[in-house]
Amino acid sequence: MDRRYFLSALAALSAACALPAFGADSPLPTRAVRIVVGFPAGGGTDVLARIVATKLSESWGVPVIVDNKAGAAGRIAATEVARAAPDGTTLMMGHINALGIAPGLYPKLQYSAERDFTPIVLVGQTPQVLVSNGALPAKTLAAVVAESRKSPGRATFGSSGAGSAQHLALALFEQTAGASTLHVPYKGAAPLIVDLMGGQVEYAFEGMTTTAPYIKSGKLRAIAQTGVKRVKAFADVPTVAEAGYPGFNASIWFGLVGPAGMPAPMVARMNSDVNKVLGMPDVLARLEEFGAEDGGGTPERFATFIRAEQTKWTRLIRAKNIKPDS
Repeated sequence: MDRRYFLSALAALSAACALPAFGADSPLPTRAVRIVVGFPAGGGTDVLARIVATKLSESWGVPVIVDNKAGAAGRIAATEVARAAPDGTTLMMGHINALGIAPGLYPKLQYSAERDFTPIVLVGQTPQVLVSNGALPAKTLAAVVAESRKSPGRATFGSSGAGSAQHLALALFEQTAGASTLHVPYKGAAPLIVDLMGGQVEYAFEGMTTTAPYIKSGKLRAIAQTGVKRVKAFADVPTVAEAGYPGFNASIWFGLVGPAGMPAPMVARMNSDVNKVLGMPDVLARLEEFGAEDGGGTPERFATFIRAEQTKWTRLIRAKNIKPDS
């Protein structure tokens, strides 16, 4: 974060603390709002949060500050937000890891993904991409599947960690396509990408935000994307679904949530305002860069979506006996 922006935002936050939490004629907070992000600055979740925060700050007339609480695949941030006061001053850019996958992966979470949050709005879904280092002969999903069936457990697939969204995309692919691969977990996307380009591993499902620069530069080959439809940013890359596996979807998603118990009028107003932000031409252009689509809608839509994701990934985790790194 820029130091001068941080200091000015901190000053505004301190000055605003003396104000009441709510205005008499508006359900919105009248003091600074934090959007907590469970990942480091510069990543996809952080970038999307900052796009939304900038626009909401302009609309609400109060500082809307992104607060990075990185660690444990977003669970540290989720724990903090679950314990916050439901007055609208602490929100979170929710992520598939903490809200969709963690409930099935960790039996003793310090928060309940089902009960401790108020869904506000789905911000977007970004497909993952099946990529290779480009030197391999397999250029299509059909060729990758054929290889994995001919020599079970030989093809190496890296991921950014056991139990990560990327690992679960691989597990869903294996289950759906009847494929057998060798999973190689890494401590994050950065070392995985290095080894993938170097040929130490052959394939990976990885987020479009992470892989886009390498695909565009020709350092990685895009074989298939995991969303329900092709995104505009990679319109020439087929989906897994259209390559023969209807219904396949392993997108990474993001959405705004707050602590449980937020007042309904506040949730409705925030939902309306974020929907307006998501419809702005400049915001749409930025989202398109990351392949983030299909955001917006009601809080009820987002709540239903989260429940469906939790059910889907919990079933897969149990069926494949997936264990986390820690």
